[in-house]
Amino acid sequence: MLRPFKEYIEKKGLSAGDQIVYYGCPGTCTPFVELLGFAVRSMGLEQVFVPYVDESKAQKLKLAPDIGMQAGGTVKISMPKAVVVMGGLSMPNVPVTLEQVKSAVEKHPDALLIGICFMNMFEKAGWLRAMEFDLLIDATISPVDVWK
Repeated sequence: MLRPFKEYIEKKGLSAGDQIVYYGCPGTCTPFVELLGFAVRSMGLEQVFVPYVDESKAQKLKLAPDIGMQAGGTVKISMPKAVVVMGGLSMPNVPVTLEQVKSAVEKHPDALLIGICFMNMFEKAGWLRAMEFDLLIDATISPVDVWK
């Protein structure tokens, strides 16, 4: 999922200083956002993680040497070139609705709309009928082996 994401961002002409905003669930989406951010780290983009859709809590993603991308430090969202909606937001029992997510991303009409999910989550939740992604990456984890 990282290579196609980076290739798409490059192909669309995003460059140093352009902003990407990731909307996702704290904790569960955060590591995937950090992986996506790591994939494009060399591009000099300003990357922002928004917990759920609360932009007042937006955090800048920064490269921590010998660690990877880490969220930390408040940042203002300013005309993003790309908006990424993480599939965790569409899961049951998450405290946001499809309408809230749509409202958040519609504030950025000129941004590319990217969806990243696992196991057909957007489709299962019915979000594909309501959101038109410019790029959708739907990863499958199969099988999952658990060892003692």
